[in-house]
Amino acid sequence: MAANPPNTHQKKILRGWLCHPQTSAGGDVATALLRHPQTPSGPPLTGYNVAMAKIIVAMSGGVDSSLAAALLHEQGHAVIGVTLHLWEGDGERLAESLCCSLEMAESARRVCAQLGVPYYVFNYQREFRRHVIDHFIRAYAQGYTPNPCMECNREIKFRALLARAAQLGYAYVATGHYAQIQNAELYRAADPEKDQSYMLYMLQQQELSRLIFPVGGYRKAEVRAMATARGLASADRPESQDICFVPGGDYRSLLRAELPESLVPGPIVDQQGRELGQHHGLPLYTVGQRRGLGLNGPEPLFVTALDIARNALMVGPATAVIRDTFVVERASFVAEIWPKTPFPCRVQVRAHGTTVPAEVTPSDDGRMTVRLGEPLRAISPGQAAVFYDDDRVIGGGTIARPGDHE
Repeated sequence: MAANPPNTHQKKILRGWLCHPQTSAGGDVATALLRHPQTPSGPPLTGYNVAMAKIIVAMSGGVDSSLAAALLHEQGHAVIGVTLHLWEGDGERLAESLCCSLEMAESARRVCAQLGVPYYVFNYQREFRRHVIDHFIRAYAQGYTPNPCMECNREIKFRALLARAAQLGYAYVATGHYAQIQNAELYRAADPEKDQSYMLYMLQQQELSRLIFPVGGYRKAEVRAMATARGLASADRPESQDICFVPGGDYRSLLRAELPESLVPGPIVDQQGRELGQHHGLPLYTVGQRRGLGLNGPEPLFVTALDIARNALMVGPATAVIRDTFVVERASFVAEIWPKTPFPCRVQVRAHGTTVPAEVTPSDDGRMTVRLGEPLRAISPGQAAVFYDDDRVIGGGTIARPGDHE
């Protein structure tokens, strides 16, 4: 199939955003990236608009995104693999992002070479620093417990990459996420143990209409088996659970190095207002935390709240961290329709938590009050609360800090 040569605007995009191009195609990088591969014979083409679609596959080097690329390539789509180079690190404060380390990039490159599709590394270091790392540090300094993967999904893996794909003439972006899309609606994955729909609640119609999650309908064991059957280089690669840019997952060391002025000691106060000790800086603590408080007493004490105004760490017994009501801010809905009246749903407040029944009431100020049918422990401000209708994602938002809305 003949390729249309890239225009000047597309070449400028590639030269400004491409790092370490790796492809067997000769000649101009922009021309190589936009060249259509020949459509192979194989199984019937499925979905994604028409017989053949131009698809960028975001590849981390792991088995999930590798199989996603293989499945789409086998269906006859015009696939290119792209790794997002997010961060190099300095070896002490910030680790090299596990999502784009040299080892992971080499794994993705090898898979693309096996498939016979072009492979590139896009440089998003500046955006990752601004939208993910800086947001992470700032949120902790303000008394929240952020989830950096949420912001990375929101700003980098989907928003920025979808925009870049459109500028390059690619209709879709595919990833190895465990979730399912049906008619521009987001659903849980077939594998409940690996479901990542919670992490994707911020996606809306425009994004979902251009996204593909090829492995969302399979269980992890099936994904590994299919990757092994195809001889993919990443078939046996283990998964990582740490924060990708923090060495050893120790975010406290990162805060001490990046924002030491936020670590101001202050009082630890119980529910009766008695001072029990001194904390080392509010950003070093999270709601529900027990260890590291340095307190002795007749019963275990847990962090119940971070009082930013008084620079006080509030503590109480285990019962004090159980809540049945909280407020959500920065809410969004998959259908892009803001509800005007209270609605029932099930809500999930942590990535690997279970859902509980709830009623959500919208406010005139754009917030949502969530009343739980079953109380939950250690609901942490800064984490996401995601609303479900059975397996369908309705939407969600960020859990607000108590007192901010009063």
